[in-house]
Amino acid sequence: NDTAGTAVARGKLDGSAITGLQVIWRQTPKVESPNHWGSRIVFSKDGQYLFITVGDRANQRPLVQRLDTTIGKTLRIRPDGSIPDDNPFVKTAGAKPEIWSLGHRNQQGAFVHPETGDLWTNEHGPQGGDEINIVKPGKNYGWPLITYGEEYGGGKIGQTAKEGLEQPLYYWTPSMAPGNMVFYNGPYKQWHGKVFVASLKFKYLGMITLENGKVVKEEKLLTHFRERIRDVVQGPDGALYAAFDNAEGRIVRVVPK
Repeated sequence: NDTAGTAVARGKLDGSAITGLQVIWRQTPKVESPNHWGSRIVFSKDGQYLFITVGDRANQRPLVQRLDTTIGKTLRIRPDGSIPDDNPFVKTAGAKPEIWSLGHRNQQGAFVHPETGDLWTNEHGPQGGDEINIVKPGKNYGWPLITYGEEYGGGKIGQTAKEGLEQPLYYWTPSMAPGNMVFYNGPYKQWHGKVFVASLKFKYLGMITLENGKVVKEEKLLTHFRERIRDVVQGPDGALYAAFDNAEGRIVRVVPK
């Protein structure tokens, strides 16, 4: 019927094959849209839970603020697909029990802070208003009621702030189209505590410096490649590995100068 949705499956890697594949979670409802799927999956610090980010599917704004759908939400489940009984909306009548937070547009980057255990995500705004958020249980991050962006081609969307809705830790205007991001805690001391975020639109790797929990500076790395960057991770050797969004699927190893 031309509808589709984000899903999460688990299996076992056996050489070059995945065996025992089992779907453990599905977006509800499925909708007719080709865009804004999200999505990142990350484990909690203790490995007991799995966070899933799901986009607003581009044409489903009215569903983002509703608790009876998983559109535009962050979800929290166990690795076997079961629902933790301490999720914030488990006892809310009519709510999807896997919901951890709501009011998200299109979260494409996520990590769990290795020291605090907090979930950090980034998301695409419309025309402007890309965000980084520290996602707390039961909180509402505002989309589409608040945003620092506007409609494509111009036009106001909601407000920039409203009581009861969370403000982003950091936002970009104009949009830089974030891919994945990572908190660096490896051996290179000059990078320790910095957040690295991939930019698709402006083709750079952002290095974000924080002081007292606030963003004080963003530096742009890898601009000489002039290529969209989709993903960045910290490798076991302490280097960063950035994946370029091109036909060759190139991966670049990055260390400080």
